[in-house]
Amino acid sequence: MNINLSQKRILITGGAGFIGSNLCEELLKRNNKVICLDNFSTGKRENLSTIINNTNFTLIEGDIRNLEDCLKASKEVDYVLHQAALGSVPRSIKDPITTNDVNINGFLNMLLASRDSGVKRFVYAASSSTYGDSESLPKVEDVIGKPLSPYAITKYVNELYADVFSKTYGLETVGLRYFNVFGRKQDPNGAYAAVIPKFVSQLMNLESPTIYGDGNYSRDFTYIDNVIQANILSLVADVRAVNTVYNVAYGDRNTLNDLMSYLKEYLSEYNPKIKDVEIIYGSKRQGDIPHSHACINKAKELLKYNPQFSLQKGLKEAIKWYWGNL
Repeated sequence: MNINLSQKRILITGGAGFIGSNLCEELLKRNNKVICLDNFSTGKRENLSTIINNTNFTLIEGDIRNLEDCLKASKEVDYVLHQAALGSVPRSIKDPITTNDVNINGFLNMLLASRDSGVKRFVYAASSSTYGDSESLPKVEDVIGKPLSPYAITKYVNELYADVFSKTYGLETVGLRYFNVFGRKQDPNGAYAAVIPKFVSQLMNLESPTIYGDGNYSRDFTYIDNVIQANILSLVADVRAVNTVYNVAYGDRNTLNDLMSYLKEYLSEYNPKIKDVEIIYGSKRQGDIPHSHACINKAKELLKYNPQFSLQKGLKEAIKWYWGNL
């Protein structure tokens, strides 16, 4: 990825999380000063172990729900990559108040802090959940439906707030609608673990994974390096490309049954017994979108986004990492 981005001060909220920590590492490699703001509610200190002693890295333990923490972290910062959020549709259904507090109040605090600190550009993690009950495929940025979960509502409100701050205060914003991101450092444990690391961990332990529904729901699974590319491109993009939202995906879709077949095939190279693990099918989960497939033409045109990792290529990389780290 030949992009000139160095000698900047960049704040990454949620920088100890899966996506955030990968962004921290990449931006430090590019000779930037990186500030990480995290309260470690879902982020992990071990995600920062390779960079914690880097002289260009600063860790601020704080909460985006606290405006003072946001102002402290944003001081003299050039750019913000806002990754901090409470993810998971099921978690938001179980506890909508906390999800709202973190994802909306925390987001607003970061917008205010960025405005007041003179931040040049605010790039934030949006979500494909915003498409809600829209049945059109592939998903195009301007065509959305009604949200299907409290989490989806919060991510849509983020987009509305960002748009208002752009128009009212002149803050440059870019929203990146992530589609089912996976890869190294994604946590396989916990009640709200993402599907790929959870399946990988279960298969490695010769445990039967559960697919909710008949396995024909489809997703545009997106490897972490594609997401890193989109974030960096958003920071350096021409001003004509800001104050809008983009789909960040590979631009393809695979069913959960397809996913499981790939996982068993690739993991069996490490342990042949994995190919014989039985798969369990459960009932559909409330709030799940049936199909997710992104049109990435807008990001390709305006951000020069060019994802390099298909699901299969990304899975091979992710499995290699999990096999050495779980």
